[in-house]
Amino acid sequence: MVEHPQVEQSTSQALFKLPVMVAALGYLVDMYDLFLFSVVRVPSLKALGVPADRLLSDGVLLLNMQMAGLLLGGIFWGVLGDKRGRLSVLFGSILIYSLANIGNGLVTTLEQYAVLRFIAGVGLAGELGAGITLVTEVLPKKIRGYGTTIVATMGVLGAIMAYFVADLFEWRNSYFIGGGLGLLLLVMRINVFESRIFEVVKERQVKRGDLRMLFGNKTRFLKYLQCILVGLPIWFVVGILITFSPEFGQAMGLSEPVVAGKAVMLSFAGQAVGDVASGLLSQYFQSRKKAIRGFILLSFVFVTVYLLVPLKDIDTFYLVCIFLGFANGYWALFVTIAAELFGTNLRATVATTVPNFVRGAVIPLTALFLWGKTEFGVLYSALGVGVLTVVLALIALAFLEETFRKDLNYVEID
Repeated sequence: MVEHPQVEQSTSQALFKLPVMVAALGYLVDMYDLFLFSVVRVPSLKALGVPADRLLSDGVLLLNMQMAGLLLGGIFWGVLGDKRGRLSVLFGSILIYSLANIGNGLVTTLEQYAVLRFIAGVGLAGELGAGITLVTEVLPKKIRGYGTTIVATMGVLGAIMAYFVADLFEWRNSYFIGGGLGLLLLVMRINVFESRIFEVVKERQVKRGDLRMLFGNKTRFLKYLQCILVGLPIWFVVGILITFSPEFGQAMGLSEPVVAGKAVMLSFAGQAVGDVASGLLSQYFQSRKKAIRGFILLSFVFVTVYLLVPLKDIDTFYLVCIFLGFANGYWALFVTIAAELFGTNLRATVATTVPNFVRGAVIPLTALFLWGKTEFGVLYSALGVGVLTVVLALIALAFLEETFRKDLNYVEID
């Protein structure tokens, strides 16, 4: 009875270490910028003179430019994180996306907007992977899940914050605020320390951040590909169903037009609760895979409701967006598994590139959706893409190793 409070205090002290808090706040700013575009897409494009009949196509263009930046940035920051250290990514990425954020508030043409969304994507690519890698390496394995849950939950709160800031301020000022928050956080990171596990590996003659080790080994590459597939349903929901919710609402014949910003905010409010729930369930079952499988199946249920149930009332539609967000709440666990499945010399590369390849998968997913839209209509095209992502995710998850109790102090051998 006397020792229990001491254990609790020790756990709390570990969870609220400076690296954990800085990673969490960094992801908050990261998600603020990433989803601010979804919130201000329509008003910003209208302000730039884009006609109503081009809002969807030009919105897809800007989204894909951002995702292309995330893809390339994920590779760059991941390799840098394993070669130079996790902190180099945490400093460099936040500087780039903060400056790009400010630039987004100054654009006067669609072309400028597209270029700056690409640059912002490059910067945004490094934050989550480096943060999760650092947190998994500085925390004891029994509470790693709690640490990554804190990071993910703070990120989701950043997406919610984007809605309220955009509601209070004009879209240009919303970008300026995001850039300012990033630069402020950059100052806070001066006192963050590097992972001890990485420092030990750095002193050894071991290949670090070598993509040939990842893509040149069949077993390792298949495991990497499976990690990516597990996350596809999350970004199908976010990148298609929620981002283009006004178009889906119109196809459903809703009583009122859907406000994209409100749909984003409500879905991420749901995801904040889902992230906490999935993290706690993972700790309770002592299994990452059981929790993830349950949330993927739950996501499929709500995707079906969203697309097939005849929703006519706008409030019911927004309620379904909340449930969709909740089912997306395995994002932290999915990235944690990716980090835990690979050795210290490839961990940052994997943890940074995997979520960004999932985000980048929005490019082929939206292309498939737009192709199917002309053949089957908006709703059934989206349903087909959604079913595909869920099936691929469940098959990939079945073949992945359980990592809950895995010791991370090891390296990949070439």
